[in-house]
Amino acid sequence: MQQIDRVVHARWIAPVRPAGGRLHNHAVAIDQGRIIDVLPSAEVESRYTPKSTLHRDHHLLVPGFVNAHTHAAMNLMRGIANDKPLKPWLTENIWPLESEQVSAAFVADGTDLAIAEMLRGGTTCFNDMYYFPDIAAERAVAAGIRASIGLIVIDFPTVWAAHADEYLDKGLAVHDQFKSQSRIQTMLAPHAPYTVSDAPLEKIRTYADELDLHIHMHVHETAGEISESLEQHGQRPFARLDTLGLVNPNLVAVHMTQLTDAEIARASECGIHVVHSPESNLKLASGLCPSQALKNAGVSLGLGTDGAASNNDLDMIGEMRSAALSGKVAADNAVAANADDILEMATLGGARALDLDSRTGSIEPGKAADLCAIDLERIETIPVYDPVAALVYSASREQVTDTWVDGQHLLADRRLTTLNEAEILFRAHGWQEKLAHYAR
Repeated sequence: MQQIDRVVHARWIAPVRPAGGRLHNHAVAIDQGRIIDVLPSAEVESRYTPKSTLHRDHHLLVPGFVNAHTHAAMNLMRGIANDKPLKPWLTENIWPLESEQVSAAFVADGTDLAIAEMLRGGTTCFNDMYYFPDIAAERAVAAGIRASIGLIVIDFPTVWAAHADEYLDKGLAVHDQFKSQSRIQTMLAPHAPYTVSDAPLEKIRTYADELDLHIHMHVHETAGEISESLEQHGQRPFARLDTLGLVNPNLVAVHMTQLTDAEIARASECGIHVVHSPESNLKLASGLCPSQALKNAGVSLGLGTDGAASNNDLDMIGEMRSAALSGKVAADNAVAANADDILEMATLGGARALDLDSRTGSIEPGKAADLCAIDLERIETIPVYDPVAALVYSASREQVTDTWVDGQHLLADRRLTTLNEAEILFRAHGWQEKLAHYAR
């Protein structure tokens, strides 16, 4: 028999690949941080001698969620400005606060708070876009979570850089600093078409091609963005990005609520990735992403929470439900956005967007042991006729009991193992006192 590190038994496993799969009374065998086998529980003893064994007899085991779009440090702004549309929310509340308060310490404390929240909700990988990306990467390394760190670029000066060239120079230095970290990768992250002009976008395209980096960007988030682009550039933002050579398989376009049939066809033709953030779009009344139409066209879809300043949480289970329900409304079809498709969007789809699908996003031998266990033996989810439907339509993140990244047990029986919850709360309360007057 083969000696291995760990075996996790579960009542159900939804491996995501093959699509729609359900395994009953199976186990995942883990060694050196990787999945080496997925097999019936009854066969484990005859094949493996694990150093540790965990039985989750009432649980659904799924791949760890991939939060494919967020701004982690903005957790410290949770609830700072509610019930506003995007533009005044940014210009009247968020940007003034950022110019006066954001620092390396702010990003460190906000990112710790965000990572703790994500791990408690079963997220094992997140795609970030914010200032001081080096600090966000350091906090992710310390916590043990997987992260894609956005190298933000924006035209105007901020606490991180004074102009587009400085953003790029500092971002590329961060890329070099963390390129040897196994759980950290980087992406170029121009904020949006309305905040980044043509010259830096052309440089971004060149760097993306040379370094084989993906480009993470808010695109077609609101109808106002479309109108302004037509007035200023004579083109819709997606067409402008296409003209500049950015519409290609490296593009990770977030939101995409305002799309024509021709744009959906072009997105499919060019092989871009779309990240759906339904709760932020609903809260800001930005619109509904036509997720089913994109899927029908063959566009790869991921799911992201956006930042806690506009959501107001990093809850991927809640985001799945919102994606399912809003997707049905957008398609005017109750069959659209079914539970299996939504789970794939929250796991393997996000991994594809981040170019990590060979490493994570499904429960398969050879992949990293990035896993999440959800207890379905609760009043809120019993009876369970289909565990994936129970997860998407009934469960809450409080039912997540365990989260593993590379086989490391980062959340064990609801206890964070690499983060100090009391310290994180203490620092967050300190920032609350400093930021309270911005909540207006």
